Amino acid sequence: MEKLIKTMLDKKNWVVVGAHPNPEKFGNKIYNKLLKHGHHVIPVNPVYEEVEGVKTVPSLKEVTEPFDCVNVVVSPKRAMVVVIEAIEMGVKYIWFQPGAFDEEVIDYAESNGLEVVFHACVLVELDK
Repeated sequence: MEKLIKTMLDKKNWVVVGAHPNPEKFGNKIYNKLLKHGHHVIPVNPVYEEVEGVKTVPSLKEVTEPFDCVNVVVSPKRAMVVVIEAIEMGVKYIWFQPGAFDEEVIDYAESNGLEVVFHACVLVELDK
């Protein structure tokens, strides 16, 4: 999985599903950490209109800009919807933050050809 983590972190265009305007939330911390490390990040959240002054996109399927990786910071129930949309869109890489997945989500993503990182945190990996 270390090789896949490096491959994904080398990609520059990311979507954060569950991006959040509250600086105390992981969706905000991850969004900002990716930006600080030189990534272009598209915030996805149907509840909030913007994150850090950037307009959010309501769902993954509504992202119109090109991107390489999806970071998932939502509950496993919502993560399954993200996986289904990712598969439909031809996404290759998806990273589930701790707490954003269960076995069913991971199995479905992998069995449908997604390259999956889980049990690893973007915040920790970017600081290595």
